[in-house]
Amino acid sequence: MLTATNTKHASPLATFRIFFGLMMFASIIRFWANGWIEKLYLEPSFQFKYYGFEWVSVPAPSLTYGLFTLCALSALCISLGFKYRWSMAIFFLSFTYIELMDKTTYLNHYYFISVLSLMMIFLPMNRYFSWDARNMAYKYVPAYSINALKILIAIVYIYAGLAKLNSDWMLKAMPLSIWLPSKYSIPFLGDFLHQKWAHYFFSWAGAIYDLFIVFFLLYKPTRVWAYLTVIIFHMLTGVLFPIGMFPYVMIVSTLIFFDAPMHQRILTLMAKLSGLGVHQLKSNETWRPSPQVKYFLSIYLIIQILLPLRFLAYPGKLFWTEQGYRFSWRVMLMEKAGYAEFKVVDAATGKSFKVDNSDFLTAFQEKQMATQPDFIVEYAHFLGQHFTKQGHENIEIYVESYVALNGEKSKPFIDPNVNLLEINDSFAHRNWVLPFND
Repeated sequence: MLTATNTKHASPLATFRIFFGLMMFASIIRFWANGWIEKLYLEPSFQFKYYGFEWVSVPAPSLTYGLFTLCALSALCISLGFKYRWSMAIFFLSFTYIELMDKTTYLNHYYFISVLSLMMIFLPMNRYFSWDARNMAYKYVPAYSINALKILIAIVYIYAGLAKLNSDWMLKAMPLSIWLPSKYSIPFLGDFLHQKWAHYFFSWAGAIYDLFIVFFLLYKPTRVWAYLTVIIFHMLTGVLFPIGMFPYVMIVSTLIFFDAPMHQRILTLMAKLSGLGVHQLKSNETWRPSPQVKYFLSIYLIIQILLPLRFLAYPGKLFWTEQGYRFSWRVMLMEKAGYAEFKVVDAATGKSFKVDNSDFLTAFQEKQMATQPDFIVEYAHFLGQHFTKQGHENIEIYVESYVALNGEKSKPFIDPNVNLLEINDSFAHRNWVLPFND
């Protein structure tokens, strides 16, 4: 995949590194300032785990805050290009560990940051205009180190566009028909957002944008106009939906599609404003990384291309079963609301009692759990362990659950006759999820 042997100016990597570090630092500070560390990680008494990462746990409060501090400081060091490899590795490990602590907080753009930061460890992003390069900068880097970032961004956009080519999004304007009317208070736009034509316009425009924006960014005559579209699209998305820093991350990330002269102007302005790094612009050396880096990046990107396709291995409606839904760039494609009531049964006597979910889960966790099959099974196993420790014997756990998907009427979700303690979530087909029958 990455076979280019030519070199390119290193300035695009330098600007990407600087903006990435600053954006990540701001994101962590924002997360901390809003009290989300306490609310999402320290308050819950139970955390939902990713398959294979059950060993990841929330540390003691002081260590949890220390983990976020380490992540923020490493992001600053990345921006400065200070001890870059170590800083990048520390950021990847700390950020990813934070995301693995509770599956409830999963967002596509958090996953994007983890995927991107792992790849950045192996890119020569500190060889120019950085603290590490203060004595010896490299003006040129292998072209594939820049192309790798472009390919990853292209994967995100194109898969997000392909995911929108479904009947709910294109033919029913769902879930935008549910979400947009609630934004009536937004100045100017609010007058239009309750109208059906606007829901279809945003649905179709979003699909077209995701599918084709990368190609217009790659083509030099349309690049500036495409980038203006990137800014408008993501700023509008940020206004309409509470998705945090992601719009701004994508706005600065797509700068990588511009040629070196623009990046050099940005760096020159930064050098003048800071009084640092001007001497680095005079280097004419070329950085020569290990040949294995190119092969690693190629394999890594191939995995990123293949991973979102795993949903093809499963029958049923993807939005209903959610097998293959995560880690596939399916961004804001569904609205699910659910209800799940658990019943603990003594298999020997037949006696039973209902569980009050609020005794164990926060409101946010309960909302997420009620619509996602793997959450329901994991929670049932937790309940089994909890009540077994209390002295209950011969326990069986059943759930009565209903879910409404993208404006459809609520339907039965999990087979109420299946003892959830006999189910271990895996990569196998979830035949205990009732069919959607659409």
